[in-house]
Amino acid sequence: MIQSEIHRVKSIAEFHKMKGLPSPMHPLISVIDYNKVECSNEVHFKNFVFDFYHISCKRSVGTKYKYGQGSYDFDEGVMFFIAPNQVFGIEPIAEIASPKSGWMLLVHPDFFWNTSLAKNIKRYEYFDYEVNEALFLSEKEEGILNSIVSNIEQEYQSNIDKFSQNIIVSQIETLLNYSERFYQRQFITRKKNNHQVLANLENLLNDYFNHDELTRKGLPTVQYIADALSISPTYLSSLLKSITGLTAQQHIHEKLIEKAKEKLSTSNLSVGEIAYELGFEHSQSFSKLFKAKTNQSPLEFRASFN
Repeated sequence: MIQSEIHRVKSIAEFHKMKGLPSPMHPLISVIDYNKVECSNEVHFKNFVFDFYHISCKRSVGTKYKYGQGSYDFDEGVMFFIAPNQVFGIEPIAEIASPKSGWMLLVHPDFFWNTSLAKNIKRYEYFDYEVNEALFLSEKEEGILNSIVSNIEQEYQSNIDKFSQNIIVSQIETLLNYSERFYQRQFITRKKNNHQVLANLENLLNDYFNHDELTRKGLPTVQYIADALSISPTYLSSLLKSITGLTAQQHIHEKLIEKAKEKLSTSNLSVGEIAYELGFEHSQSFSKLFKAKTNQSPLEFRASFN
């Protein structure tokens, strides 16, 4: 199969059929037990796009999931999140002796219509993370999420009434909020790895700003930094914010201001020349950013320094 071939799954019913499962009890939401799914069925198509949200908690499922540049073998209790229209891939791996377990929660965006999550779900940034940036769960955390998903399943499988949608949506929102909390815990507990990312970022920015081609390339973008570090842009910004309080874009600006101050204080270059050397096409843009970050214009900084 060539890389460009993508299989779009348009409905939850189609997903059930692809997995050899009975038709869903509700057309817009479904909880699937991984133990009832044959993983080999899903590798006929290596690249997928869903028209619905796909939230999974998996353990030992016998497949490797790829999303963006990352991949992960799910042999531990981990969780990941896929939003509609995101491309990801699946490939089989060697048979795993331990029994697979976990669940999938599938929710069509139409289910959120006229509810708080219709817009709020976009604030959960981990839907933009790559698979290898999955959420690693402790046994206690996994138990909390399993309980919530069980409540969701029980609610939509019982008689649907005028309260059902809001009750289920509130449970999904609780699930997402716990996931956000657990991600913040992961940023802290994986401190060694995360601080290595910070050190790599610092080295990368130093190299970039000291490079002769800065004037040709312009300022580094968050996407450029993320690609160089093999991290998704959203995960990188979330991780950095948890460690330093600054997003990736703010780190770029901090390095820029640092280099600008160095040039203003140690050279006789004009503000326009410094702006050009730092990758700005227009010196006014540089001066505006410098003042926003330091409360001084470049010339005021130079005068105060001297």
